[in-house]
Amino acid sequence: MKLDAAFWTQKYEQNQTGWDIGYVSTPIATYADQLKNKDLKILIPGCGNAYEAIYLHSKGFKNVYIVDFVKETLNQFQRNNPTFPKKHIIHNDFFEIEGKFDLIIEQTFFCALVPKQRREYVSKMRSLLKNKGELVGVLFNRVFEQSGPPFGGTKQEYTSLFSSQFKITTLENCYNSILPRKGSELFFIFEV
Repeated sequence: MKLDAAFWTQKYEQNQTGWDIGYVSTPIATYADQLKNKDLKILIPGCGNAYEAIYLHSKGFKNVYIVDFVKETLNQFQRNNPTFPKKHIIHNDFFEIEGKFDLIIEQTFFCALVPKQRREYVSKMRSLLKNKGELVGVLFNRVFEQSGPPFGGTKQEYTSLFSSQFKITTLENCYNSILPRKGSELFFIFEV
């Protein structure tokens, strides 16, 4: 199974989007609500329907960028959010993008990648962040019985994987996960 643009496009076309809860997740919204600097340059990779971007944009953040390689999802996002800057909607493979960001938000992107891509993910995230930049989000703290996606993991695995390139500021059980994910998510803040 190749998890490429065609694979994910088919998932959207067939409405097989179990990861999509229809709104910004509570841990991400809670984190965003405490951010004071509206000038932060923020990236949301593998954004899907980009509820996080809509939420941040509605709160006055004007430097929010989204990237996905499913073209129709981005087109739909643009139709539904005409005030969101078109130049901030990036149709590309995450691993091909360039730039520097203050903050990158992780929400169901990491778990959609095959585990052999995880080291590349860590390196790419590190390369996209400015000095003192942060990678923030939610990771599964469970191993799935079926082969993914989604692909799970453990706190110990993430500590080992990310500590070589990031300062692990926070990596703890989410206290505010949505009910179906309660007890199986970790909230994290990793700093460059």
